[in-house]
Amino acid sequence: MSSAAPPAALENHPPNVRQPPAADRVYAHVKQGVLDRRYEGGTLLTEGELAEAVGVSRTPVREALLRLEVEGLIKLYPKKGALVLPVSAQEIKDVVETRLLVEEHAARKAVPAPPGLVERLEELLARQKEQAAAGDLAAAAVTDRCFHAEIVRSGGNDILSKLYDQLRDRQLRMGVAVLHSHPDRIAKTLTEHEEILQALRSGDAEQAVGVVHRHISWFSHLARGEVR
Repeated sequence: MSSAAPPAALENHPPNVRQPPAADRVYAHVKQGVLDRRYEGGTLLTEGELAEAVGVSRTPVREALLRLEVEGLIKLYPKKGALVLPVSAQEIKDVVETRLLVEEHAARKAVPAPPGLVERLEELLARQKEQAAAGDLAAAAVTDRCFHAEIVRSGGNDILSKLYDQLRDRQLRMGVAVLHSHPDRIAKTLTEHEEILQALRSGDAEQAVGVVHRHISWFSHLARGEVR
């Protein structure tokens, strides 16, 4: 006698594949939406809408939103929802100041370039050019961040690397917003990455630091409304 066909539920959801906890799924959904600007600054998110979007109850939604509030991405308002916080001028100023301190030090320490650093940066730059040509600004912003993080990590200072990693989400969010608001900036970014790479290739520490300073300082003009 032939065996019965497996239930459709088992066919669609293999027993060995487990989904992340509901709160983690909501957290990832909202965070990615904020970073790639599906949920822009000033957007009010409700528990009901998020629960429906992710397919969960409201309890894990509340847990996820609490985590995101701690990270400074949203502000909770009881009985109203969660407001996506816009990128402020002060946040841009703080991020720029921290990046200058870390990245100028890292650029100077990257001369002479450690084994593999130049090759890795060449790969990232080529990838960013492809993403820019395809109009994928969110991906280009991620690769931009990876380019700079690679230089910081090359110094071998774990404390500085971890500090820099803490800026990751803020940098991605700012980077995507800037590229959308100033699409001409991507060409300048690619040119400056080329200049940083060339300075590291030639072993010119001061040139590398100078380009890094100019490259990062541009964001400070945004904070003052002085876009160049």
